Amino acid sequence: MYEQLTRITHNPDVMGGKACIKGTRVTVGMILTLLSEGKTIKELLEDYPYLNNEDIMQAIAYAAWMVDGREAVIVST
Repeated sequence: MYEQLTRITHNPDVMGGKACIKGTRVTVGMILTLLSEGKTIKELLEDYPYLNNEDIMQAIAYAAWMVDGREAVIVST
C-alpha cells in the first residue's frame, strides 16, 4: 500500500514532521478535518488550487492505512 502513497511525505522540518501533501505545508490531518466538517473535494480543490484530486485521495488512503493499524513507510523529501 505505502508504495502507492507517492503524494504523502514526512519531513521533520515541515509542519513538525506531520504527514503532508508533497511540496506543500498541507497536512493530511487538515484535509481530513475539512472533509469531516462537510467540505467537498471540489471545495477543497477550489480553496487550495495547488492541490489536485489525487492529493486528496491519497490523504484519505493514508488515513485509512493508519487507522487500520499498519505501519506506513513514507519517503522523506
